[in-house]
Amino acid sequence: MSERLPDRQFLSRLLQEESALLDDFVALLKQEEALLLDGQTDALLEMADRKTALYRRLQFLSDERSRAFAGVHLTLDDASMRRALQGAPDALRNWDRILDLAGQAAERNTSNGRLISERMQHNQQALTVLMAAAAQPGATYGPDGQSRPFISGRRFGSV
Repeated sequence: MSERLPDRQFLSRLLQEESALLDDFVALLKQEEALLLDGQTDALLEMADRKTALYRRLQFLSDERSRAFAGVHLTLDDASMRRALQGAPDALRNWDRILDLAGQAAERNTSNGRLISERMQHNQQALTVLMAAAAQPGATYGPDGQSRPFISGRRFGSV
């Protein structure tokens, strides 16, 4: 009795689409990194929408693969995928590419997360300095950029 495997053609189509989408996802993560390094944070909002849309589609394809294997009572792992794709060299190449691209995406996402954390920390430090300066009555500057003592009137931030 031979082992039941998911439909090879179905898997091949899924892997072909997933490979192309992962290419796009990695390219988007590279763009995100460049924007973070250049300090162009406003462009990140638009990018976040595209990133989320790509991620959702990739997750759907991954779920479809899992369902295909669950349907024949197999666990989806590298060995079972290779058995299912035996005799389909293009699909196997796409599977290998997906594994490689998924690793690249994970590394870039981690790196971008670090860059975002660093930027947030920098912004928090700047905000702390500004808030501390606002709490000090003598910490005002005139139009010439020179410090002026607080004489009277409203304090910075008061109504």
